[in-house]
Amino acid sequence: MRSKNQIYEEFLVVSAQLGDRKSLEILIKYRSPRLFSHACGLMGNRDEAADIVQDTWLEITRGLPNLKEPRAFPTWAYRIVSRRCAKAIGQNIKHRNIAKGQAEMPEPAQPDQTDLQAIRMAINALPVEQSATIRLFYLEDFSVKQVAAALDIPLGTVKTRLMHARKTLKSILKGSIDV
Repeated sequence: MRSKNQIYEEFLVVSAQLGDRKSLEILIKYRSPRLFSHACGLMGNRDEAADIVQDTWLEITRGLPNLKEPRAFPTWAYRIVSRRCAKAIGQNIKHRNIAKGQAEMPEPAQPDQTDLQAIRMAINALPVEQSATIRLFYLEDFSVKQVAAALDIPLGTVKTRLMHARKTLKSILKGSIDV
């Protein structure tokens, strides 16, 4: 069963495909924060993530008329962001000789923080691949199949990443692993 938000987004996609610029603007405002969050999680750098999302929207607007299934828009958009991030990370490694684009490690959870903040910090402490998988699966409510499509990886890899990420998150949240 699709939610009202999913149906609304599909309407915006179809309207934008038909040339309605206002619908495209609304779609960009609606989806951009989540694409930006995903890019930040992969890149660990807000400025690079913003550039990637901006470039992603250029690619999306060029390719939108060819998208056959409006329902697939979120997965398609995340796949574009993921590929652009992978390319940027590769360029960073090559040109700057840096580590694999790991996000900065978050501050340790303070006793007065809410459980949600502690969970988000724990997710940020995961390896980039696991963090991206967990974010899409739990925070964006993507199915395993949608996560695989968005990250352009096999279904089995998604399941393995989820398994390892859950195990690591459990250890982090129990205090067995320091972040």
